[in-house]
Amino acid sequence: MARPREFDEQDVIAKASDLFWRRGYNATSVRDLGAELNLKQSSLYRTFNDKHTLFLRALDHYRATESAQAEELLNASGPSLEVLRDWLIWMIGHDAGRGCFVVNTATELGTTDPEIRQRTEAAFEVTRRTLASLLGRGIRDGDLPAALDVEAAVELLFTTVLGLRVRERAGHDPQWLVTAIDFTIAMLATSAT
Repeated sequence: MARPREFDEQDVIAKASDLFWRRGYNATSVRDLGAELNLKQSSLYRTFNDKHTLFLRALDHYRATESAQAEELLNASGPSLEVLRDWLIWMIGHDAGRGCFVVNTATELGTTDPEIRQRTEAAFEVTRRTLASLLGRGIRDGDLPAALDVEAAVELLFTTVLGLRVRERAGHDPQWLVTAIDFTIAMLATSAT
């Protein structure tokens, strides 16, 4: 008869997500996971099969929590450029120098692991779609020029977001990042192409 688990699986996944987020996949050993999660390696293997499976579950957990919160902020009511600026400011101040787990993962493993690439690209697509929706709303509400090329603006914003996340993780002065955000918002507001 199998022994009942002595831990909450969702709690373990949340803690593993935090560890992988801070350290990355390659820099986190099974021993590190066991110590951080207060679990024996045999319990980890019995529950999650291997480190890779636990990592995928941790990434899914992040997407279901942190990414969902970001999407909710982008869907907030109010003038679209204010919503966009508030989200960008939140994004660079929210994660305490850790960057974004999805962006970190994409830069570490995104081209070498098909399962991880599928998850990071899916997360990126949610961000693109949400940005497109916000910009479309801005055009309808008159916050943005009617001639704005939404597709190009989404790509500019998405690239800006990735750059901001990397710079935030690298410890760059937040005021520099706010300057970049404000300039991007001003460019959008006056764009006529």
